[in-house]
Amino acid sequence: MRVRTRGYWLYLVPSLVLFTAVIVVPFLMNVGASLTRWSGVGTPRWVGFDNYARLLKDERFWQSFQHNAGLIVAMAVVPTAIGLVLAAALFDYIGKRFGPRTASALRAAYYLPQVLPVAVAGVVWGWLLHPSYGAVNEMLGLDLDWLGDPDLALATVMAVMVWFQLGYPVVIFMAGLQRVDPAYYEAAEIDGASWFRRFWHITIPQIRPEIFVVLLTCTIAALKVFGPIFVLTRGGPGNATMVPSYFSYLNFFQKSNVGYGSAIATVLALIIIVVTFLFLRVQEREQ
Repeated sequence: MRVRTRGYWLYLVPSLVLFTAVIVVPFLMNVGASLTRWSGVGTPRWVGFDNYARLLKDERFWQSFQHNAGLIVAMAVVPTAIGLVLAAALFDYIGKRFGPRTASALRAAYYLPQVLPVAVAGVVWGWLLHPSYGAVNEMLGLDLDWLGDPDLALATVMAVMVWFQLGYPVVIFMAGLQRVDPAYYEAAEIDGASWFRRFWHITIPQIRPEIFVVLLTCTIAALKVFGPIFVLTRGGPGNATMVPSYFSYLNFFQKSNVGYGSAIATVLALIIIVVTFLFLRVQEREQ
């Protein structure tokens, strides 16, 4: 048996080589750069852990992680909760009342924002939220600067990210519901269980693995979010929507402080690794 299984490792070699070249080597190079003071040109100067010591005292760095916590709510918690309800309604109610084609069309409509390029979606939302000619102010009869007001900017970005992220949980949960035995729902209906009771006692327990996957992937996406912030606000106004990934970019390319930007990126990568490990441990215990 061992002789037969040895050949399977050959199929892992291309993936291991690609993983090493694309992820491991750049990460190690980034860690090395974080231990230097370098403008991106010339010879880096070794400074040890000075950049990390500076991070501990940098209010903008800690503030960026506070904003990241809000985006985790907007990109992971809220879309997962709403996506669960929508997927269950499409599968258990709309699919049965109006047919599977209607449910599939609505599922595709919810998923459409995921297909759009981030830059395109960001530009369109910038038009919609513009304080002078934006459709949102026109429809609501307001005169607000949604992305330019420090008190509104983060909440506005969070609302946009809920819209952008919602389709992914809906599609994953509906795929998970395909493997649930329909007899569970039929038996519950015969017993007179309401839609909500079927949702609470059948849908959620049966697709718990999918819930873990969605929460994990969406949390990672929220921690490393960059594109929407870059297109919508550039971390502003002031630092109202600054996040670690954009803060790292800012130091890398605008301030030419490669060492400090690398330190921010390294800390963010380590946090993502720890979060992933914790999610997987919790999932193992649940199983």
